[in-house]
Amino acid sequence: MKDQFASLYLYINKTINKGHKRSVKAKKNILASFLIKGGSIAISLILVPLTINYVNPTSYGIWLTLSSMVGWFGFFDIGFGHGLRNKLAESIAKEEFLLAKKYVSTTYAILSLIIGAVLLIFVGINPFLNWSSILNTTAELEGELSTVALIVFTFFCMQFVLKLMTTVLTANQEPAKASFFNFLGSLFSLLVIFILTKTTEGNLIYLGAALSFTPVLVLICSSIWFYTQEYKRYAPSFRQVDFSLARDLMSLGAKFFIIQIGALVLFSTNNVIITQLFGPEEVTPFNIAFKLFSIVTMGFGIVVTPMWSAFTDAYVREEYDWIKNSLAKMRKIWFMAMLMSVGILLASPFLYQIWVGDSVDVPFPLSVAMCLYVIVAIWQTMHVFFLNGIGKIKLQLYLVMITALLNIPLAILLGKWFGLVGITMTSTLIFALMGVVFSIQTHKILNKTAKNIWNE
Repeated sequence: MKDQFASLYLYINKTINKGHKRSVKAKKNILASFLIKGGSIAISLILVPLTINYVNPTSYGIWLTLSSMVGWFGFFDIGFGHGLRNKLAESIAKEEFLLAKKYVSTTYAILSLIIGAVLLIFVGINPFLNWSSILNTTAELEGELSTVALIVFTFFCMQFVLKLMTTVLTANQEPAKASFFNFLGSLFSLLVIFILTKTTEGNLIYLGAALSFTPVLVLICSSIWFYTQEYKRYAPSFRQVDFSLARDLMSLGAKFFIIQIGALVLFSTNNVIITQLFGPEEVTPFNIAFKLFSIVTMGFGIVVTPMWSAFTDAYVREEYDWIKNSLAKMRKIWFMAMLMSVGILLASPFLYQIWVGDSVDVPFPLSVAMCLYVIVAIWQTMHVFFLNGIGKIKLQLYLVMITALLNIPLAILLGKWFGLVGITMTSTLIFALMGVVFSIQTHKILNKTAKNIWNE
């Protein structure tokens, strides 16, 4: 048995270290990310029934909707995060380390100013917001919801700036380290929620504080560690803040900003639509199905995340064969992910039963719709990461704007016709369209036949 493990280790080690230096780095990060994300997925699955039992399915639906609404304010980075990711990757590839430090410092400064102003505005208007109406729930919860919103939004603003550390790591093709922060945040959240279940009655304020504070604490500690150790050369510094670089960051970042707004509509409005059409209690089964099938999207995300900056590096060096080979391998992985999605679908009734028991009923047609959504979503994600990495996003910009305008009315229409299945169908149709267009654009660019908007 010992010899078999030794042989397996040698085989894996040989496979990982075989190929281009960039590929080796990507494979190491993918393997590490699988181990880390595996833990994160397990924790997130445990958190769901634990949280539902701590409050109740309706309160859990309220929490999901509120947290997703607060997450909308993530678009206030105006694309600077994505702009930094590409510009930093380019600077590292060209070994322009002082410029890289300036990009990091400037982005921290700009986002701190922006989110600081947003927080002050929110603190001022929060007492006047009718949260019970916004979340379609009883008036008795108004005071509690206002407090929860303030707590969650305050910690969100802190996380908004601190998460730039993960952007820096990802730009340097080390997303596994960024994933480790999420793992630690999830682990500490699980521990805190478990303690709350043993020491308190169900309380949305405690829940919101626990799930919002722990990721911030992890990001503060990790930022101090990395910026004083191996990433010291990129550590943000007041002296290296150069607002003249904002134009460089925004030249690409402005497009990403508009895409982010469109993505906000496409990804984050479903909970609100469901709450308004069917009530917050229906958000829970929708998200239970989403979380189950998100195992596939998370796994695929582990593969594609390091490829964004790797594509940037390869494109700058004009290594097109490497890009083609990498995309071919990713398509094989997509096919495996599709088979995995179907397998989860077939086993879903059993998986729901052992996961959440009888507390939540998830209809099988909803699982079918979610399975189809995952398959088309990861196909378009694969091509989007390539296009984002090389900065060819003008077509994506227009397509996202158009589909974002169609998403809400179409989701409401199909939701009224088919319920939760209809809302999922809307996302599936939109991402199927995007997947076809972006795969065509990728083919044109790599074969040097892209012209006009296909190459912008």
